[in-house]
Amino acid sequence: MKISKEKFGQAFDALVADYKVIAPVSDGSGIAFTEVKSFSDVKQDYLNSKLPPKAFFFPQHEKLMSYKKEGKDVTVKSELKVENTILFGIRPCDAKGMLLLDKVFKNDQYTDPYYYERREKAVIIGLGCTKIAPTCFCSSFEISPAGSEGSDLFLIDLGDSYEVEVVTEKGKALADRLALAELTADEQALVDKIKSAETPSKIDVSNTTSKLDKMFNSPYWDTLQEKCLGCNVCSFSCPTCHCFDISEEVCKNEGTRVRTWDACMAPLFTLHGSGHNPRDNKKARWRQRLMHKFNYFVHNNGSMSCVGCGRCIKSCPVNMDIRQVVDGANKAELVVE
Repeated sequence: MKISKEKFGQAFDALVADYKVIAPVSDGSGIAFTEVKSFSDVKQDYLNSKLPPKAFFFPQHEKLMSYKKEGKDVTVKSELKVENTILFGIRPCDAKGMLLLDKVFKNDQYTDPYYYERREKAVIIGLGCTKIAPTCFCSSFEISPAGSEGSDLFLIDLGDSYEVEVVTEKGKALADRLALAELTADEQALVDKIKSAETPSKIDVSNTTSKLDKMFNSPYWDTLQEKCLGCNVCSFSCPTCHCFDISEEVCKNEGTRVRTWDACMAPLFTLHGSGHNPRDNKKARWRQRLMHKFNYFVHNNGSMSCVGCGRCIKSCPVNMDIRQVVDGANKAELVVE
């Protein structure tokens, strides 16, 4: 099915009355996801945003609750405020990243209500990639640049129109509000061509997890960390990193509990109250980063915690390339332990 961009724009503007609509816009220094009021403000022809849109479910800085003591009485108030939201223009790598975050914040053991409530009230409209950046390598993880996994409604840009794919019931509810038409044979051929594309850059991860099982004491980690600055830009720009810190902001008899993004590459991340730090050097922290994404997460959740978006490659000030890091691990000699 398809819809003309003109009709989609009209429907989009009508949705603003019922939803908080988040979409990619140009902010002068790149692409950022922010609230929009009109389809004319949306930037569609973009490679990827500077930061992943995960922040709308897992904010970089959020108040979890506030509390106040009056005499012997203590009142606690949740700071969670959730609106019906549409995230438009999410790329397939970021949509898949949302599914990986779901494994962390909602599973058989526990559910994070702050993340979960936002996810429940959000509809994701994915937008396929018709251009691929040289730093993209999502095909390494069986993610198609035009794949609908993780989206509720998925669009492919055909020039004057969009091909529309309904993925979930949430997506169907939105699609029912659109004036859809049948694709022509030529349009279907174009859709098939776009869907068959892969990223020209790929890495072999078929044996990476099993290789890392035996690499904890490998000398590979000694050389890997040498040029890393420990700036954490790789973690903060990643659509699947989910580490956080919780702090109390207190003044006299009232305060607020705050959750803030943190990163395993930060020196203080594993610092104990005793002063002991089990990962007190970049070698240990880089080992943790790679092991978590390509080994620990696989054992715990059944998939790798990387979607090949390439943000960490683009952003690293010393040009550390995760593709080369994984390739180096694949080729590293094993040490008998």
